[in-house]
Amino acid sequence: MPWQLLPASQYHQFHAACDTLNASGYNTPLLDSRFIHHLLTEFGTGQEVLAINGDINAPTALTLLLREKNVWSTFQPSQAPIGLWHSHPTASVSDLMQDLFSTLPGYPLLIGITQQDPDLLSRPNDQGHIRTLDYIDTARISVSESFEDYWSGRGKNLRRNVKRQKNRLQRDGITTRLEKSTLPSDVDEGVKDYGSLESAGWKASTGTAVHPDNAQGRFYSTMLKAFCETGDGLIYRYWYNDRLVATDLCIKRDKTLVILKTTYDESEQVTSPAMLMHYEVFKDIFDQQQIQRIEFYGRIMDWHRKWTNEIRTMYHINHYRWRLLPAVQSIFRRS
Repeated sequence: MPWQLLPASQYHQFHAACDTLNASGYNTPLLDSRFIHHLLTEFGTGQEVLAINGDINAPTALTLLLREKNVWSTFQPSQAPIGLWHSHPTASVSDLMQDLFSTLPGYPLLIGITQQDPDLLSRPNDQGHIRTLDYIDTARISVSESFEDYWSGRGKNLRRNVKRQKNRLQRDGITTRLEKSTLPSDVDEGVKDYGSLESAGWKASTGTAVHPDNAQGRFYSTMLKAFCETGDGLIYRYWYNDRLVATDLCIKRDKTLVILKTTYDESEQVTSPAMLMHYEVFKDIFDQQQIQRIEFYGRIMDWHRKWTNEIRTMYHINHYRWRLLPAVQSIFRRS
């Protein structure tokens, strides 16, 4: 089937097609049109290309691409945990990439589909012009049992630390409180609170902290409002008495919840606010039994391993103009 190339500014016309394609296979909030639309709005450069395969109203595949000289890759701002590639589950990614390669203007050397989750898009075999590369290991929690059974399966150190820290706070007269905000009217305050905590930590010196007036702050505010309009946006805030100590920004679709960002009060030295918050968040999710998967995404850290044993490797897919190009690149990297 042929590919059509359009300016990414026309993406808003294909929200319904994008969501139908997502629902046919991935059904992940990270490929929801609301997430992608606001990514483009805040982080697009105007050079992005919208590529659509097949029937423009019911496409077989859809992606957003950026070009740097003769190399094309999926649109991938850091706020997007996976590369923005949709394809129907029955379609061959290798064939789609071959056809797309033939459609691109100029003299492309490579197309890269970045940061893919093997549970969403099966990893193709290395053959012909296709090569895949490991990206990072990431983790999830499956919600398939009671919280008591899940918690009893965690390591002794985690269970002991949570109990010890909760007892310490109780002895010190500190009452903990978890707030779950799901209304659009809650979002501005929630993102502002998130930014206040993050700006007080190490990210302030790097200029990467969320702030209501920067692109990150605007993205999370507008995107979360759009998700909250359908009950799919969540902001968790955790308090020690009247002091905010940790917060999560999350989105969900169907039975999957993605924790997009976590921050905490780095001045707290006695306890781990993020750990205690996640204990309460996960307990609530297990008790409600409305979510089947809690996705962390991002590079796996030691603290992830305390919460789950479910680990998988994300990957990139490259389609090269010449079959020998990957070998040549490897030689140059070693020299």
